[in-house]
Amino acid sequence: MPELPEVEVSRMGIKPHAKGQTVTKIEVRQPKLRWLVPEELHDMEGQVIRGVKRRAKYLILETDVGYALVHLGMSGSLRVIPEGLPPSKHDHVDLHLSSGEMIRYNDPRRFGAWLWQPNDGLDHPVLGKLGPEPLTDDFTAEYLFERSRNKRTPIKQFIMDNTVVVGVGNIYANESLFMSRIHPKRQAGQLSQEDAHRFVADIKSVLATAIEQGGTTLKDFKQADGKPGYFAQELQVYGNQGKPCPACGTELESVKIGQRNTVFCPDCQI
Repeated sequence: MPELPEVEVSRMGIKPHAKGQTVTKIEVRQPKLRWLVPEELHDMEGQVIRGVKRRAKYLILETDVGYALVHLGMSGSLRVIPEGLPPSKHDHVDLHLSSGEMIRYNDPRRFGAWLWQPNDGLDHPVLGKLGPEPLTDDFTAEYLFERSRNKRTPIKQFIMDNTVVVGVGNIYANESLFMSRIHPKRQAGQLSQEDAHRFVADIKSVLATAIEQGGTTLKDFKQADGKPGYFAQELQVYGNQGKPCPACGTELESVKIGQRNTVFCPDCQI
């Protein structure tokens, strides 16, 4: 599933090709995605794309008449290709640009979305209850400490709650907790102020590093014969259960928390 770094790299990949271009045509071959693609999306035709932004895991394409919100779902991807390239089975939406290029949306599982908002894109209901962006100044140790008070939820589950902070998916929660030496089952309310400062700094570091690593794949957005996949990452614990801890050598263990696989070091993380 694309997580925040993958979505941010998608934004970085399409922005140079989309911003400032006029949308000449929108082609919807399969309107039945997670939600039905709204007819109002065609209001973009003839409009200049003023900006390409991201909120949580939604990409926002800005025009003077409204905003298209794009979610990649579980298997979706975007790529920039020349006009005229025949679609494959799961190519559901094409955004034709005045440059002669297209932004093509592919989604085998069809759990993504294309939505429309006639005024400020951030006013769309799907964005209404989201927490702060993790890489902004709104996400601070003080904020996390206050939000965690009296919470008995495991800290791993708590930090993955998008109403607390957006974009800390399973991979990044595993990695950040390991870096901060916090046991994933510890109750969120037991987080100390010192823990919160360390944890917030590590979350920002893990996500920024992932985005930086993904930036090396930006050329893939211009390949006509392929589409960008999930970029390789240097992970310390995620997916490494049964292997030695990179810090102390103890065998890494795994447990289900909130139905998600969680890998941790039983010695380092307390």
